Amino acid sequence: MEIKQVFKNLSEASGVSGYEHGLASSIQEGCPWADESRTDKLGNLIMLKKGHGTGPKPKIMLAGHMDEIGLIITKIEKDGFLRFGTIGGFDQRVLLAQEVVVHSKNPLTGVIGAKPPHIQAPGEQSKAVKMEDLFIDVGFDSQAEAQKQVSVGDLVTLKRDVVDLQASLMAGKSFDDRAGVAAILECFRLLAQVNHAADVYGVATVQEEVGLRGAITSTYGIVPDIGIAIDVGFGDSPGLAESDTIKLGQGPGVAIGPHVHPKVHKRMVETAKEWNIPYSLDPSPYPGGTDAYAIQVARGGVPTILLSIPLRYMHTPIETLDYEDVKRTGRLMAMFIAGVDNEFVEGLTCF
Repeated sequence: MEIKQVFKNLSEASGVSGYEHGLASSIQEGCPWADESRTDKLGNLIMLKKGHGTGPKPKIMLAGHMDEIGLIITKIEKDGFLRFGTIGGFDQRVLLAQEVVVHSKNPLTGVIGAKPPHIQAPGEQSKAVKMEDLFIDVGFDSQAEAQKQVSVGDLVTLKRDVVDLQASLMAGKSFDDRAGVAAILECFRLLAQVNHAADVYGVATVQEEVGLRGAITSTYGIVPDIGIAIDVGFGDSPGLAESDTIKLGQGPGVAIGPHVHPKVHKRMVETAKEWNIPYSLDPSPYPGGTDAYAIQVARGGVPTILLSIPLRYMHTPIETLDYEDVKRTGRLMAMFIAGVDNEFVEGLTCF
């Protein structure tokens, strides 16, 4: 199966933070280039592509999180409507009128509703609907009927198929950060065609959206010499300053900031130029919020860099990217890895 189709399947699948276990098998099946695969106790999927040669090998960890933001049922009303809270940082403005799947014993389709504009109080129409005023309508007409199929604590995800836009642009849910996972698969595919000294650990991490937890535990277990986090960055769109965005279709953003090792950054940029891979510099003065931070500060510290795939409309059901940027990110990582040896790793301890 082509990696692009694997990416589509992952986007349309459900895997809310803490409940990502159903995605691991699909990712494994989509990565025949891994020499070994395993899941750890927290649920991270760790795929190993062994380096060539004998003797001590550098260890490089690639991390892209497979969890998505979602909803959770908090109350079943007397009339059968379902109240909910969020897992991760949803933009509540986009929730109204969305079609959802309630993951009860048997998945149920529902819609998110609220009071219609005709009967809103003066001034309400000009404001975003508050989270507490939203509810899920599955079609139950009583609490008793609803409780036969739905329980407090059941998860809810948005129901959204991936759509192809013009050229190589795509839109869908949970591209943040299953696009990063797809980039890891692209990297592994290319590494199968080149000689590389390093052992490469491709990790589909869990629970990034609720505290970088999967990256913390997987880095602690792998103890890499270099860490590369792959996430999404703010893509260009109307109303956003050019200095705050990364342009779609021009490759990944290569972060530069306190959480990025300067020598790793220098080599990554040199690699992009050598192989004519488009990229953008992505100033990142406030570390945190991505797996890069968790990798950097694990154990005694890990030389780390962040690659950001430009994405529009983050944390909405219509996240939009250019799939060519996913492929370019995978290629940049593969070519970077091909040039890493023990001498380069040893030099990272000296600024």
